[in-house]
Amino acid sequence: MEEFNTVTIEGSGYVLAAFIGYLVILIGIGIYSARFSSEGISEFFIGGRKMNRLVVALSAVVSGRSAWLLLGVTGMAYAQGASALWAAVGYIVVEWFLFMYYAKRLRKFSERYDCITVPDFFAERFDDKNGSLRAILVIIFLIFMVGYVSSQFVAGGKAFASSFGITQTNGVILSAIIILLYTVLGGFMAVSLTDTIQAFFMIIALVFLPIIAIWNLGGWNMMAEQLTLHEIGFLDPFALGFGAFIGFVGIGLGSPGNPHILSRYMSIDDAKQLKYAAYVGTFWNVMMAAGAVMIGLVGRAYFPEVSMLPGGDTENLYPLLAQTQLHPILFGIVIASIFAAIMSTADSQLLVAASSVVRDIYDKLIKKDEDLSQKKLVLYSRIVVVILVIISLIFGLVAENIVFWLVLFAWAGLGASIGPTSIMALYWKKTTKAGVIAGLLTGTLVTIIWYFVPVLKDNMYELIPGFSLGLFATWIVSKFTQTPEKIEEHFEEMVRE
Repeated sequence: MEEFNTVTIEGSGYVLAAFIGYLVILIGIGIYSARFSSEGISEFFIGGRKMNRLVVALSAVVSGRSAWLLLGVTGMAYAQGASALWAAVGYIVVEWFLFMYYAKRLRKFSERYDCITVPDFFAERFDDKNGSLRAILVIIFLIFMVGYVSSQFVAGGKAFASSFGITQTNGVILSAIIILLYTVLGGFMAVSLTDTIQAFFMIIALVFLPIIAIWNLGGWNMMAEQLTLHEIGFLDPFALGFGAFIGFVGIGLGSPGNPHILSRYMSIDDAKQLKYAAYVGTFWNVMMAAGAVMIGLVGRAYFPEVSMLPGGDTENLYPLLAQTQLHPILFGIVIASIFAAIMSTADSQLLVAASSVVRDIYDKLIKKDEDLSQKKLVLYSRIVVVILVIISLIFGLVAENIVFWLVLFAWAGLGASIGPTSIMALYWKKTTKAGVIAGLLTGTLVTIIWYFVPVLKDNMYELIPGFSLGLFATWIVSKFTQTPEKIEEHFEEMVRE
C-alpha cells in the first residue's frame, strides 16, 4: 500500500488535470447554451422541444441514476453480493416501456397544449382552473427535490474528500458551486448536453474498471474462488428473501413519477424518435448497472473487510478501487464519472424545482392574467436556481442520511405520488381531478409514514405500498366523481394518432 501511495502522490497532477479538463468542458457547454436558453422559459426548461433523440436517450437514463448507482449500488453489491443486480432490473424494464409507450402520449399532449412542466400537463389534462392541482404538485416536488439535490451535493463531498484529500464539507460546497454555474448559464440545453457527455464518462468508467481489476486479480475464476471462500452464495443473484426481491425490483416504479426524467420525454424534437431512444437508453442502463454490480463484487475480493474502506463506508468503494487499479489519468476519468452521475441528476432536479416555482406558481397562478416577458421569466428562473442551491446546500451540510437511502426516499416519494397518477391520466379516460389529488396525497403520505415507522420500513421499501395505494386512491375516487366532458375530450385528443 505504501508503494501505491507514492504513485498516487506523483500522479496527483494527472488526476487533477483530467478532472479540471472535464469541468472546463461542462462550463464551456453552459456558456455555449446560454444564448439559446435565454430566449424563453420553454427553451430554458425543456430546450424548446428541439432536443436530439440521442441526447434525450442518454440524458434521460443518466439523470435518473445519480450517485445512487455509482456509490450506492456498488456499495450494496459489495455488502450483499450479486443479488444487488435486482435493484437495477426494475428501472431498466420500466424505463423501456416508458420510452416505447408512455413518453409518446406525454410528448404529444404537452406540445398540443404548450406544457412546459409536469404540473402544466396535469393542469391542462384536468382543466385545473383554480390552480389547486398545480399547487399540490409543486409542494410535492419541493418536499422531495430539496432532499434529492442535497443528497447529490453530499455525494460530491464524499467523492472530493476521498479523491483529493479535502474535507467533506468543502467538497459539498464545491460540488454545489460547479453544478450551479452551468445550470444557471445554459438551462435545459446545457444540462442535456452535459448529461450526454457524462453518459460516456460513466459507461467507460463502470465497464473498464471491473475488467481491469479482475484481470489484475488473476481472472474471473480467481475472483470467484476468493468470494466463495469468503461467503457462500455471494455470487448467487437469487440469494435474497422475497421481501428484498420485491423491494429491489419495485425501485423501477419510481421512474414514471420523477419529473426530471419526464421532462426529457417532453423535450424530444419528434415523438417518433422515442423508439430509437428506447434502444439506446436501455443499452446504456444495462451496461451501467452491470458495471456497478461488478465493481461491488470485485471490490469485495480486494477489500474483504468493510474496515478496509475509508471510514468503513461501502459508498467509498468505487473511488478506492479505481485509485488502487488505474493510472492517474484514468483515475481522473473515474472521478469525473462520479461527478457526472451527481451532476446529471442534481442539475435536472434543480431545473424541475425552479420551473415549478417560476412557471407553475409565479407565471400560472400569481401572474396568470398578465403577459410576462419571456426574458424576465428566464431571469427569475436563474435566481430561483441560485436560491434552491443555497437551500439544498444548507440541508446537505446538516443531513445525516447516507446517500443511498436519502436518494431512495426522494425517488419513492415522487414515484408514489406522480407515478400512478400520471399513468392513470395518460391511459384511463375516466380519471378525474379529484382522483388525481387523492392519488397524489395518498402516495406522498404513505411514503413518508412508511419511511419513518421502522417496523414498516424494515419489511418493505416505501415506494411499493406508496405507489400501490396511490394508484388505488386515484382509481376509487375517480370512480365516484364525475368526469367533465372537456377532460374526456383532452384524453381523446391525446390518444388519437
